[in-house]
Amino acid sequence: MGRSGNLKNAIVAFLVPLPSILFYLYFLDHFHSNSSSLSSLWSWCFHHPLLLANVFFFFNVNVLFWIIGHIQSSNWMIDLYWTVIPVLLIHYYATHPSAQFDGLRSKIVIVLTWVWSIRLTHNYFRREKWQWGAREDWRFADMRLQYGKHWWWISFFSVYFAQQIFLIGICLPLYVVHSVDKPMNIWDLVAAGVCLCGIVIAYFADTQLHNFVTRNTKLKELRKPMVPNLDRGLWQYSRHPNYFGEQLWWWGLVVFAWNLGHGWTFVGSLINSMCLAYVTVLVEQRMLKQEYRAEAYRLYQKTTSVWVPWFRSSAIAVKDKDT
Repeated sequence: MGRSGNLKNAIVAFLVPLPSILFYLYFLDHFHSNSSSLSSLWSWCFHHPLLLANVFFFFNVNVLFWIIGHIQSSNWMIDLYWTVIPVLLIHYYATHPSAQFDGLRSKIVIVLTWVWSIRLTHNYFRREKWQWGAREDWRFADMRLQYGKHWWWISFFSVYFAQQIFLIGICLPLYVVHSVDKPMNIWDLVAAGVCLCGIVIAYFADTQLHNFVTRNTKLKELRKPMVPNLDRGLWQYSRHPNYFGEQLWWWGLVVFAWNLGHGWTFVGSLINSMCLAYVTVLVEQRMLKQEYRAEAYRLYQKTTSVWVPWFRSSAIAVKDKDT
């Protein structure tokens, strides 16, 4: 991608959320200046914050992102905004006129969400070599080939509408934190600890993966044999420690919501975990299709835990069992 294309994508990425942001700011201004006599539109916006968030998502992400993706023939932007939308949502929930919450709990969750977002955004750009929209997710690229001429409309549901269900669902605890005013207790500290552990684990796992991929790329350029498998660091104890860390983050948020009497919000994280389990299967199938690493990865599967870090099984014991 040239510099002009990179700059164009950066500008588009910065401008694309403006419709929702400007509408919301206009709503806040109208509410604070005319709270005693709201029109039916503003009254609805006040009484239904969660539905309004879904309306913003549908038109600004599902529709607008889909149109841009169709024009560019690439659905790259939803990957980037996966790291940004939770930050937008938490500030929306915290500033909505109907919000009620404990100030300290809100500050803790907002700071944690920013740390999570910065970590994941940094990993996205590091992986993409600091370019905006250089490529779309390989899963979308595969589906583009699979569905051919029908992809233009299927992508609306499989890429964008599906993301609304996932993101709004897993961010429900952020809404709960800003809709229940209850003093903090020990469970809030437990939740914060789980979230922070998830962020730290995901950071180190992704950094180790990035370094491994970088080394293999250099070996390939030098026409030297590549290392077939990453099984050092956190990857010695889990085949997908980055996924494990990411799940800890979302389930830590569920603990915040459970502590406030809304344990039902686990549904969002459960759906996300189930989808990530499916992605794990796809990733491992992709690894096994690469001839130079297939044998090593099969042994890795037999000796190493999938998600939850655990001590490795003996490769010798596994071989003896197979024989």
